[in-house]
Amino acid sequence: MSAKRKFVTKLKFLINEYKNILIVRIDNVGSNQIQKIRIGLRGKGVVLMGKNTIVRKVLREELASNPKFEPLLPFVFGNIGFIFTNSNLPEVRKIVQENKVPAPARVGTSAPTDVRVPPGGTGLDPGQTSFFQALNIATKIVKGAIEIVNEVLLVKKGDRVTASHVALLDKLNIRPFSYGMVVTDVFEDGVVYSAAVLDMDQSELMAKFLAGVRKVAALSMSLSYPTIAALPYFLGSAFSKLVAISVATDYTFELSKKFKDYLANPSAFAAAAPAAGAPAAAGGKKEEPKEAPKEEEEEEDFGGFSMFD
Repeated sequence: MSAKRKFVTKLKFLINEYKNILIVRIDNVGSNQIQKIRIGLRGKGVVLMGKNTIVRKVLREELASNPKFEPLLPFVFGNIGFIFTNSNLPEVRKIVQENKVPAPARVGTSAPTDVRVPPGGTGLDPGQTSFFQALNIATKIVKGAIEIVNEVLLVKKGDRVTASHVALLDKLNIRPFSYGMVVTDVFEDGVVYSAAVLDMDQSELMAKFLAGVRKVAALSMSLSYPTIAALPYFLGSAFSKLVAISVATDYTFELSKKFKDYLANPSAFAAAAPAAGAPAAAGGKKEEPKEAPKEEEEEEDFGGFSMFD
């Protein structure tokens, strides 16, 4: 069996055997490093890499019987690989991210992180001061050697690394970058989402969900279009209107009676409120509440309600 046919057979087996796929970028990752990641994932996942054209062809063939793989197709481009797993996704991702190796800066590459040069001695002789001046790095001579005065942001994340940057970092023996597989996206049960979601805990996910529900409810209310999210607000608004109509007319229903009683005799409710929460006397003894007349006790049962209950 040819290598191409073996790859196709293995890919078809894996996409049907595993329910989750981590999509990883493998820029600047060597074969030895990939082998270490494979060893670290034994029993938890399978790493697979191959030609994107073959991967897309296999996925399209599978769409006829399993259309859930369609969202995965747009992500098959560039220098990528797949990690198939049924294990805990954050745990598998952690294993992948821990396998990184330090690397020197290379001319023309995009900096994956900010590169900072720390202050202090460089061990270089004063004859190389002009080199630092060309890069606008403040220095001074201390005990016959160049010393950098302040920390310097040499390269910002995403900027191109130049030959001058590489020369300086080589002189200072700084290996600023570390390379490894980068999990960019996750395919889970027919849905592809950013790997950043794996960093969120349950409380954060719930907060984002509730924020979305509030937005749906606000939009529903503004459009007067009923939805489940806005249903409590619609019912509350309708109840308030019914109470307002009842108060303005002679019509009374069971729930509006308490509001009408309050409006008819508010002093009874005002007198009952302080009695319930009266402060203790100066000597530490509780002040005995005065006994209310029988008529006021009967009306007190309707306290605690408002137009928005």
